[in-house]
Amino acid sequence: MRAQEILEQLEKLGTESYRAILRKHGAQEPVFGVKIEELKKILKAYKHDTALACELYASGNYDAQYLAGLMANGKEMSKTQLQRWVQTANCDAIRRYSVAWVVTESPYAIELINEWGSAIQEDLAATAWATLVTYVSVTPDDDLDLDWLQRLLDFVQTHIHQQSNAVRSGMNSFVIALGSFVAALSEAAIQTGEKIGPVSVDVGDTACKVPFAPDSIRKVAARGNIGKKRKEIKC
Repeated sequence: MRAQEILEQLEKLGTESYRAILRKHGAQEPVFGVKIEELKKILKAYKHDTALACELYASGNYDAQYLAGLMANGKEMSKTQLQRWVQTANCDAIRRYSVAWVVTESPYAIELINEWGSAIQEDLAATAWATLVTYVSVTPDDDLDLDWLQRLLDFVQTHIHQQSNAVRSGMNSFVIALGSFVAALSEAAIQTGEKIGPVSVDVGDTACKVPFAPDSIRKVAARGNIGKKRKEIKC
């Protein structure tokens, strides 16, 4: 009942103007068009209610799935639940945010990154890279397998331009994240980005731009923030 009540609340909060923006970024029906600031107001009463989050996610509604990602505690989710989330995501944005958030929190992060990253399906592979970006942004360097990350960086250098659109985008984001959040591999990420060169990604009917990885990392360095981890992954 609580999930249905929240869905009804979301429907009332949605606007056509914001719904149009979400559609441009890939959201599929059903989508109400609720701004994140409104979702966070609802979140206050239900934060870390993972069972409710899973009910909301099962609706397939874009706004409910985004809220579910904010609400759920990935540590409490099973691998089966995480698999279900990636398979039933409304769109790429939900996989890139809601799914990546809860997987990063879970004990299955590395396992699923490797599993999805080797998948043929573009949506799974892209989710693996998105999750990896989130993972390195919050995990202390001492807890990271730097050899594994270097191998992934080498793989990106060799294969990025042969990948599908969403995977290319995810790989480019990984190079930036690695160079920005993992001090020991920052220079290696810059060098890889230089060798890769500009990455072409079809961003559809949006104003989004694909950053050149070395420039993005150097901007972080100029602020003195290389290796500084994010305090919160959900936003």
